[in-house]
Amino acid sequence: MEVLVASTIGVFITMVAVGALRTIIASAEMVDSNINAAAEVRFAANMIARDLQNFYTDDDIENTKFIGTVEALGDDNYTSYLIFYTIGRTKARIDQPEGDLYEVEYYLMQEGETSLLMRRLWPNPSEYLEPGGILTVIAEDIATFEVQYFDGEEWSDEWPEEMQALPDLVSISIVARQPDRSNPPSESIIVNLARSEAEDVSILEGGG
Repeated sequence: MEVLVASTIGVFITMVAVGALRTIIASAEMVDSNINAAAEVRFAANMIARDLQNFYTDDDIENTKFIGTVEALGDDNYTSYLIFYTIGRTKARIDQPEGDLYEVEYYLMQEGETSLLMRRLWPNPSEYLEPGGILTVIAEDIATFEVQYFDGEEWSDEWPEEMQALPDLVSISIVARQPDRSNPPSESIIVNLARSEAEDVSILEGGG
């Protein structure tokens, strides 16, 4: 009888220990997932902010490119498309001749059940060629990529090429896709294109 009682208690303790271990492992995995998601969102926000800080301007607006549109991304989901010229100090292709002017584009792309935040970098852009460039995934599992533009009086979701002008401010919001969290990691930045200086970039604290 004593052996049976001891065995029962031992099995119970083992079950409790295994359950506690599983809980710890699950919690650790969730923490790692949150940290990775927050790091990806922050990395993407910093990259976009850097490109906007190096935004290429010219006295002739015809030589300056800045386009913002919104397009459908699957059912009941939309993504902003942001295209502009930027000055790059790091070559996109090590073995190819390049200047320092690049066309850069940011948008969400749906791949199966995963949404990817893409960056297209086009060295030596030309109006006589079809848009091209090097595609890079800068963040995975992104729920929202939203860009808004301030013209000095009001905010809008799009900035068509026909504007023939630049917005004063550009606001960008990036939110990670984490359905099990009410406050997923996010980053928001506001860039002042009127001066395009580092101190004119505001990074707002996001969730997570």
